Amino acid sequence: MAHHPTTTAVLCTELSFEWPDGKPVLDGFQLAVGPGRTGLIGLNGAGKSTLLRLIAGELAPTGGTVRIDGELGYLPQGLTLDTTLRVDEALGIRAAREALHAIESGDTDQRHFDAVGDDWDVEERARATLDRLGLHRLGLDRTTGELSGGEAVLLRLAALLLARPDVLLLDEPTNNLDRAARERLYETVAGWNGVMLIVSHDRELLRHVDQIADLRDGEVTWYGGNFEEYERTLAAQQETAERLLRNAEADVRRQKRDLAEARIRLDRSAAYGKKRSVTRNDPHIFAGMLKRKGQETAGRLQGMHTERLEEAKARLDAAEEAVRDDAEIRIDLPRTAVPAGRTVLTLDRVRLPHGTTADLDLRGPERIALVGRNGAGKTTLLRTIAGELAPPAGEVVTPVPLRHLPQRLDLLDEERSVVENVKLFAPTAGDNAVRARLARFLFRGARADQPAATLSGGERFRATLAALLLADPPPQLLLLDEPTNNLDLASVRQLTQALSAYRGALIVASHDLPFLRGLGLTRWLELDGELRTVEPM
Repeated sequence: MAHHPTTTAVLCTELSFEWPDGKPVLDGFQLAVGPGRTGLIGLNGAGKSTLLRLIAGELAPTGGTVRIDGELGYLPQGLTLDTTLRVDEALGIRAAREALHAIESGDTDQRHFDAVGDDWDVEERARATLDRLGLHRLGLDRTTGELSGGEAVLLRLAALLLARPDVLLLDEPTNNLDRAARERLYETVAGWNGVMLIVSHDRELLRHVDQIADLRDGEVTWYGGNFEEYERTLAAQQETAERLLRNAEADVRRQKRDLAEARIRLDRSAAYGKKRSVTRNDPHIFAGMLKRKGQETAGRLQGMHTERLEEAKARLDAAEEAVRDDAEIRIDLPRTAVPAGRTVLTLDRVRLPHGTTADLDLRGPERIALVGRNGAGKTTLLRTIAGELAPPAGEVVTPVPLRHLPQRLDLLDEERSVVENVKLFAPTAGDNAVRARLARFLFRGARADQPAATLSGGERFRATLAALLLADPPPQLLLLDEPTNNLDLASVRQLTQALSAYRGALIVASHDLPFLRGLGLTRWLELDGELRTVEPM
């Protein structure tokens, strides 16, 4: 069994990386991760996943070094498994199992003992680990072809736990996991005794870490404690920073006013001195001396006020730097409003593939959470409501305009700009009107002219959301499928703000309970063979 380090386990020194097209990600980056569970957070595009890939050796740095103390395990984002693998192969224990079985059958070849090593209980540990992660139905001799995306993630995690690495890297491990699977992963993280570095936007998962590392502008800021403590600390820091910013802005205004008043006084004084000199008929040399003296005094005073203004501006720059620019979406969508009694959606004995049935009457601006295990049919139901799939039986009636935001965010034309994409959804809107609305989704000026192909994950999400909400006719029913997957914490907050301004009916399929609880839901529906109302979670 590998030893657990008691000092720095991951050390990045002067680490630099840029993509082949020359786009820089990290430059002279420093990081030291010690024992315990560290949550690595940051905006989309900050370089979190790239950093994990550099630490794991999947990418080669363009400069600097990465040092790992001990054995390393890595769970990447967007994991795919070879569907022809047997479960014991995916767990990395097939050779040891076959050697054990050979020894048990009487074959005492030394090769078998070498393959087993000290791991005589490998099968028992494998089954116990699978049970702990809710994969008890998986036999070690089965293939992985039948696994869902969430089960593939858990199987890979089981393999890592069996290998008992010193350092474990997890990249967005709860994406694609249903509620039950998330709970098992939370328990696994909470019980981890080694070094763990987790990239995640899952606030519940981040409650189980010992410290938060916030990656921003190529540097990490450390916060002791879990995510709740980080939020409290950050809120206090931002309150102080905003107060200092207001003071700095007031100081700059005061220094500008003082400088302007000083110039007026000096001009008046110079004019008065000149007039007085002419009245007294002072000698030319004496008048010149007085003029030079006045100019020197004026220069000193003006220089003093200018210096004070520059110092005030420097303090303002520093204060602005301290206030985070995780800007908020501010929108008003009155045209999406739905009267309280109006029918928005009717599902009449709708049958989905695999026999799931759904009956629903949705009236007015109800806000519904759609929950259920992976594979229950939530995505299929949303696509059926949206008219993208025809149900095998039953009737779907949607008497109001609706829009569907799928998991893949693939609604944008990659070659078109953000403005052009929004115009596809609202063809009668003028260019100025579209740009004014996009500014509220944080696409101002040249940002609105970016091609969709160049957008970061958070920008793509905002552009897609803008296209749907600004569509003509405006949607009075909005369907969202796992909208917080792959979104950073700032983007999740922005989504919540946008949905607060939305006045139509809402159906959201999600496993992200903190996000759902922030939406002002009126009903929770669970899909499990049938669609039924459940207690709020």
